[in-house]
Amino acid sequence: MPGVSARRLSHEERRQLAVNLTRVVKLYRSILDAYIIEFFTDNLWGTLPCSWQEALDGLNPPQLATLLLGMPREGEVARYRSVWPLTLLALKSTAYALAFTRTPGFQTPSEFLENPSQSSRLTAPFRKHVRPKKQHEIRRLGELVKKLSDLTGCTQVVDVGSGQGHLSRFMSLGLGLMVKSIEGDQRLVERAQRLDQELLQTLEKEEKRNPKVVQTGPRHPPHHVVRWVDPTTLCEELLLPLETSPQSRARLLLTGLHACGDLSVALLRHFCCCPEVVALASVGCCYMKLSDPGGYPLSQWVAGLPGYELPYRLREGACHALEEYAERLQKAGPSLRTHCYRAALETVIRCAQPELRRPGVQGISRVHELKIEEYVQRGLQRVGLDPHLPLNVAALRAHQAQENRVVAFFSLALLLAPLVETLILLDRLLYLQEQGFHAELLPIFSPELSPRNLVLVATKGPLGEAFSLLETEDN
Repeated sequence: MPGVSARRLSHEERRQLAVNLTRVVKLYRSILDAYIIEFFTDNLWGTLPCSWQEALDGLNPPQLATLLLGMPREGEVARYRSVWPLTLLALKSTAYALAFTRTPGFQTPSEFLENPSQSSRLTAPFRKHVRPKKQHEIRRLGELVKKLSDLTGCTQVVDVGSGQGHLSRFMSLGLGLMVKSIEGDQRLVERAQRLDQELLQTLEKEEKRNPKVVQTGPRHPPHHVVRWVDPTTLCEELLLPLETSPQSRARLLLTGLHACGDLSVALLRHFCCCPEVVALASVGCCYMKLSDPGGYPLSQWVAGLPGYELPYRLREGACHALEEYAERLQKAGPSLRTHCYRAALETVIRCAQPELRRPGVQGISRVHELKIEEYVQRGLQRVGLDPHLPLNVAALRAHQAQENRVVAFFSLALLLAPLVETLILLDRLLYLQEQGFHAELLPIFSPELSPRNLVLVATKGPLGEAFSLLETEDN
């Protein structure tokens, strides 16, 4: 998806982008703030301009992917079946123009050309227990952290929210970095420690089988610490060096792979407040879990703009996978009907119990194989209502006939969602710049594999031309 590169924007241009984003988000807030499961109860289709309805009505899913989301199949030429209203074309162009580009410096990750389940850029021991998506992520982020560590002279990397330690293991045992891993879940830490030992044993066996492989020094597995990081206070454990030297101070690099909600904000604050932290490489996610206030906005500039507010629904929408949904649209599979079925169920729930709104409906498997009335009956049972309530099957079938409209409305919201993510990340960039630090955003992962693929990189001193070394293509 096209977009704007944060690196090509001056500080003033970044501020102006924030102004433009808040204006656009305010203009289309009714779409962004809508819940697709209320498509029928709130007549969401009727909230769109009539000219938009005429342009979108009847488009099948592949046409929506090509014409609206701008993601055609390879070699496909977009052909409009009618003249679209300028306001709809303006929305599409604006969504493309104002969002940070999510296209990295490579196309299909070359590491998966031979085997889609195994990265050719990771040796077998580092692939074990790691799914392809995570293989791609730990390799890409780990190599960037290594380069950033070398450029800034860091003595230790701190992996915050390290989970099972896949990234930490690759950075320490694969790239030779000194790594401390901080994770709040004791069970995950224990699992990480077991995997560390398993990997060490595997590497030792490989050395014995292949004596030509020379180990240049002792291996240092990650040092794991069980600790919740409070985003409102500094974590002393996070700042403690693994090794102390009377001649020099520790120089720390903080990183987090998909640091959830406020955890990514905590990384920023530790970077800003602690002189021993000299570099940051953070990939955030789960924006809906940000504290409000506290997690957004962070910068004075964005906080002073009219319409800066991003309520829960907008932040939750920013976490969706645009590329993955466009691929589903192109395939036009039966799983697309799930939103329509759930919206129809909501009408039945409201009739049976008006005060029950948008309850969670979990555990209905193989939805695409069910008739709509069968889905509704199972859904009623999931939310604690009588599954044998009399149903207006004709009304449910009429809802089902509007499946493409439901998909079209959801696609509209998804087209706009990257603007919300851009505003959140731009706010973080501006916050770091207000504190006097150098900060950039880079698309680091393939968006098809990892939807939250923008890494925020910050340093206490300007890297200048050396920063381009972090943007090397994937070979």
